Parts: sequence; structure tokens; C-alpha cells
Amino acid sequence: MIRFDTKALAAAAFALALAGGSALAQETAEQPKPPRESWSFGGTFGTYDKAQLQRGFQVYKEVCSNCHALSIPFRTLGQPGGPQFSEDQVKALAASYQVTNEEPNDKGEIFKRPGTPADIIPRPEAYPNDQAAAAAFGKAPPDMNLLAKARKWERGFPWFVFDALPGLQYQEMGADYIHAIVTGYTHPDDPQWNLYYPGHKIAMPQPITDGAVEYTDGTPKTVDSYSRDVAAFLSWAAEPNLNERRRIGLGAMIFLFVLAGLLYATKKKVWESAH
Repeated sequence: MIRFDTKALAAAAFALALAGGSALAQETAEQPKPPRESWSFGGTFGTYDKAQLQRGFQVYKEVCSNCHALSIPFRTLGQPGGPQFSEDQVKALAASYQVTNEEPNDKGEIFKRPGTPADIIPRPEAYPNDQAAAAAFGKAPPDMNLLAKARKWERGFPWFVFDALPGLQYQEMGADYIHAIVTGYTHPDDPQWNLYYPGHKIAMPQPITDGAVEYTDGTPKTVDSYSRDVAAFLSWAAEPNLNERRRIGLGAMIFLFVLAGLLYATKKKVWESAH
């Protein structure tokens, strides 16, 4: 009969747990997760801040668009719940770009023309396709259209339980990630070292510094402000109908509560009359 020394096994298990905990703590210290930030569009009743979205688009246009595409139509920049640029502003912005016409002219030539609100925002001129971008950078910079939805990480127990509950879902993870990456260049001697990027080495050098974009509304011209504004803008670009979706969802919840009350009252009335 094989006998086990339970005390020795318990001591070994405890030592392994301590070692695992130390390894996890070391890993967490070396590769921290992006901190959770406060956003106007967070929570059940959050909405986008129009002024912040306009500043975020300015940061994208002046800085990010040099490498990253943003595959959304110009006209969405004027829709309610978003940056809400005026119709004239959207037309002027679109016309400032040259886009390739999809249909050839009478001579069968493909030509460029000024953009219209219906056009998709063109890719960076220097990198008209992913292959050209990959040749220049080693890897094509991602399209920013859905970037805020594509960036996720495991929050662990018990947070993932709360994330599944209605009204408590943590939907700002992508915005937190973008803000963390832009502000995570903490080694001035290494422009590609990033505190929050896996492995700390990121292909994108520090994209922006204090004072790089001129704000005219008094907002501080700092990396923190730039990163918050562009993160909010990219969150809107990934989900431009968030405000409308929440409005409809709230209306549906109110309707269901009222319906449940009426059904309960009807059931009670029928039950009482039956007895």
C-alpha cells in the first residue's frame, strides 16, 4: 500500500502556489494591463462628447492618417451623435481629398477627382494598399475603423462576471487600450518601447508629442489629451450608432417593465375573479 505524506504534499502545494503567485505578480509588473479610464460614453447612459470627437478627428487627420486608414464615409462625420460637423464642413473636408473614381471616363481612363461626402476617407497617399504599407513598415498599420472594438484582453475573475450583466458591461476596453498605448512610451531613449504593448516592443514609434496638434478651444495640448480625444473618436468610428442603440434599448426596457406590470395586474385580476 502506497502511503503519502500529506503534510509534505500540502507544503509542496503551498510552495508551488507561492511560486505561481510570484510569477504572476512578476508578469503583471512587467506587462501591466491598460488602466481603466473614465469616458463620457461609458456606462448605460453614456453619450459621445461632440467637441471631444471633433478634436479626436483633428488628431487622426493631422497625425494618424499619415500611416493609418480610416474606412468610413465622410458623411458620417456629420451625423447626429458623432462629431456633427456641418454639411458645409463635411463637403469642404471631402473636397480637400483626391479620390480614385471607380468608373472610367469616356476614354476608359481611371482618374482622380475631389472627394464627396459619399466617398470613403482615402488611404494614406504614400501607402495606397496593405502591401505598400507592409513594405515600408514591415507590417501594414491596421485600419482604424474597428480598432477600438478589436483590442481586448482578459480581465479575469470576478470582473468578467460583472461584464456580462446588463448595464454593467465594460465596453470601453478599446478606448482604454488606445489611450494606454499612445501614453505608454516611457523610455525616451527607445521610441519603440511601450509599457502596455505585449513584449514592450511596438513597430510604431511614438506618434505624437506635447504641442503637436493645435487645439483652439483651450483643451491642453498634451499627449494625454490627444490620446483621450483620438481614443474617443475611434470608439465612435467603431460604433457610430451607440447613442441611438442605447436610446432604443432604454425604450425597450421601459416597455418590457410596463408590459410586465400590466400582465401581472391582469393575472391578479383574473385570478381574483376566478375565486
